[in-house]
Amino acid sequence: MGLQTRQRGRFTIINNLDSNLLGRSSEDLAANYILSLGWPILARNVKNQYGELDIIAIDSKSNPEELVIIEVRARTTGKIQSAIDSIGPHKLRTLIKAGREVVNLLNWSGFWRIDVAGITFHDKNDLTNWTLEHVRDITAGMNLLS
Repeated sequence: MGLQTRQRGRFTIINNLDSNLLGRSSEDLAANYILSLGWPILARNVKNQYGELDIIAIDSKSNPEELVIIEVRARTTGKIQSAIDSIGPHKLRTLIKAGREVVNLLNWSGFWRIDVAGITFHDKNDLTNWTLEHVRDITAGMNLLS
């Protein structure tokens, strides 16, 4: 992708890490992690009227199986807010609405949840230096029926 430059005032800002590349890399890392758990992935980058869902999988290890919507968030070291903490109330409502739509389209009658895979890249110039944090069921305790 190379270096990208933007002009801001009198200064030129050079971004070594293209945000689209960061997003694609993050989603690929999260998908590989989900597969390593033994969960089949049903779909990626599903768009509906409420928004886009990064990964839809089945947690085949839970009893009974659960449909899992995985939101992938990425940050580079130095950001004030972590990848996990970057999901605000508006994004959460969007994920719930988009998730409900998928549940209805799939005629899923079992449990479902929303997980977050937060990926932190420790060197903005090196996509191989990262950590992944997986938080299960970010809506635990919320009534998703209303």
